[in-house]
Amino acid sequence: MNRSKTVGILGGMGPAATVDLMQRVIAATPASDDCDHIRMLVDNNPRVPSRIKALIEKTGPSPVPALTAMAQQLVSQGADFLAMPCNTAHHFYPELAAAVDVPFLNIMELVARHICASQPGTARVGLLASSALSQIRLYEGSFDARGMTAVYPEASQQTRLMALIQAIKANRGEDCGYTAFQDCADLLASAGVDCLLIACTELSVVSRQLKNALPVYDAADILAREVVAYAGTE
Repeated sequence: MNRSKTVGILGGMGPAATVDLMQRVIAATPASDDCDHIRMLVDNNPRVPSRIKALIEKTGPSPVPALTAMAQQLVSQGADFLAMPCNTAHHFYPELAAAVDVPFLNIMELVARHICASQPGTARVGLLASSALSQIRLYEGSFDARGMTAVYPEASQQTRLMALIQAIKANRGEDCGYTAFQDCADLLASAGVDCLLIACTELSVVSRQLKNALPVYDAADILAREVVAYAGTE
């Protein structure tokens, strides 16, 4: 089945997470030949200003100008819709979506909708994510509208998780080790959450390292599947 729409991907946040999304899109696409796959226009731009420095540390410039330019360039090159494999960068989603005249997939809405459909009655979702997410309350709007609460690791554990995220960005994930990832998941499970959500695309890169009896949802995987679904719509 030929996929008619072209997706534009705002990448580089980080580079490995961008490649991971592309691999997930390819894996999720029903295809019997090359022509059945989705055309992807990708700006894997590691020069986007730090979201953490802009939002949390207040020491860096806003990434909005760079992201807006990327989005507009992808559209000018033929993208029919856009996706961005970075949860934290979705803080700027309203400005970016308003800057283009094509649909822009919203990862928070996609994730919240998917969890509700997959696990009706979910009340507490444990988030494995960047420290920025709890401070900017990125998922709370989409969760609150569906009666769900976001639960985060305690501060000491979150610090360890951030160290792993930074190590993955620097290609040092294996050197850092994945115990912080597992420990945070286990502690969230013991706190009584109904499911876990991997809400950082760096952590999605190493999602296979995580073992837990609870349902585990991955924002990158949900985004990839929506890219496939949307690309096939008329």
